[in-house]
Amino acid sequence: MSHLNRRDFLKLAALTSFNLFVSPLTQPVQAQDGKPNVLVIVFDAFSAYHLSMYGYARETAPNLTKLAKRAVVYHNHFAAGSFTVPGTASILTGVLPWKHRAFRFEDGVVDEYADKSIFHAFDPYYRIAYSHNPHVVRFLDQFSTALTKFIPYEQLLLTGSGFVQSLFKNDDDAANIAWQRIMVKDKGLSYSLFLSALYKAYNENKLKAYRKFFPIGVPTIKGDDHYLLEDAIDWLNDELPKLPQPFLGYFHFMPPHDPYTPPRDFYGHFENDGFEVAEKPNDIFAPVRPFELMVTKRREYDEFILYLDREFGRLFDQLESSGLLENTWLVFTSDHGEMFERGIQGHITPAFYQPLVRVPLLILPPGNTTRTDIYAHTSAVDLLPTLLHVTGQKAADWTEGQILPPFAPSAPDPERSVYAFQSYHSEQKQVLTEATGMLVKGKYKLMYYSGYRDQLGDGKMLQLFDIEADPEELNDLSGIEREVVGKMLAELKAKYIEINEPEL
Repeated sequence: MSHLNRRDFLKLAALTSFNLFVSPLTQPVQAQDGKPNVLVIVFDAFSAYHLSMYGYARETAPNLTKLAKRAVVYHNHFAAGSFTVPGTASILTGVLPWKHRAFRFEDGVVDEYADKSIFHAFDPYYRIAYSHNPHVVRFLDQFSTALTKFIPYEQLLLTGSGFVQSLFKNDDDAANIAWQRIMVKDKGLSYSLFLSALYKAYNENKLKAYRKFFPIGVPTIKGDDHYLLEDAIDWLNDELPKLPQPFLGYFHFMPPHDPYTPPRDFYGHFENDGFEVAEKPNDIFAPVRPFELMVTKRREYDEFILYLDREFGRLFDQLESSGLLENTWLVFTSDHGEMFERGIQGHITPAFYQPLVRVPLLILPPGNTTRTDIYAHTSAVDLLPTLLHVTGQKAADWTEGQILPPFAPSAPDPERSVYAFQSYHSEQKQVLTEATGMLVKGKYKLMYYSGYRDQLGDGKMLQLFDIEADPEELNDLSGIEREVVGKMLAELKAKYIEINEPEL
């Protein structure tokens, strides 16, 4: 063990026996003004379609199933976009992508919303945040003046280029590209063979102690940025009881985002389990991945969920034993989903099918012991106004969301309009180019594609599904229910015009 430092040894030991290195419990610091804490836990790319509490045949998350017995469980909760940038920005600001305009991977929110985030809204609170995802780190950095403590990205990594981001915050994209070309490049020649070889040897030496625990690779974010979820959970279990109260904590972790690398304990868990997936026609936007590959990737994804669920279970047990849950609103959700059908594997697609936009949401009020199921359609933008309401904070007048049931003063509107939107190639302050808009209203879901001239002849396409009668979205009704399409499309286009004035 002489080549391992103390931190590495503790990580390795935690993998083999979590009970040996549990931090001693700390009596929670009592809130000075009696206000409850808020703890938001986000797991990236987590589709509601892969949870048994929503009807999935595999039990991928027994600890979440246990939590659901005491929580408010939302069955029809929609992300605001199908990838991290628009989805997370909407959670943090309470507005839809056509307002915060974080469309592309390199985007933060526009200046108008730079001081309109959940952290600004909870100004009286101690505010702390961390993310494994560099795209989320960009938002946290943008909102950092409203954070009491911003945990550096690299702090909870095993290996990687995280320090590059910390050194070049204003040019992190360029810095990371340079790092990848000089130190990491796997295909072709690195710009520095000596430095890259030295760096890879160093990383390999550091990772070899963990490889036997992860049969298809140690979890990684991008390139050489490896992590263990155990580290993040250990850190939370140690730090949360010590925080001044009331606190707002936002923690956004990578699993089950790809690459899906379940640990040895779960790898192969669902192999040959008899689970069958119906093959659907390839979507027009699909890169056409082989069906057999997607079946394998789905299994690995489900096994990766088992990993995050185990670690979330450790966090939940610590929160409970420390007493924090008696005075904390606990939120579990995701920024977007994941897809393994129609020739689409992952989430980088213009499509807005249910596995991509329907995400889990569980809210555990302080001291709650009974389950409540909510079937009304809800949106990611509802989280901010709801948390302000239930903690007695001043409402944020900029949000587009509503207070979630059952905390709202009135019953949910069954005809409420719920939106999602994305536009990969649009400039933030210019007319939209390629864009996908989604409107869910009652039992219908409309998807409107515009500007996609490479895939669609005139660049436009409509899809309409009855998601109550046809939850698998197999029957496109856009050519039949013309009156429904006309009304919903007019509403969606009116939103485009109101917010963006695009060329329609």
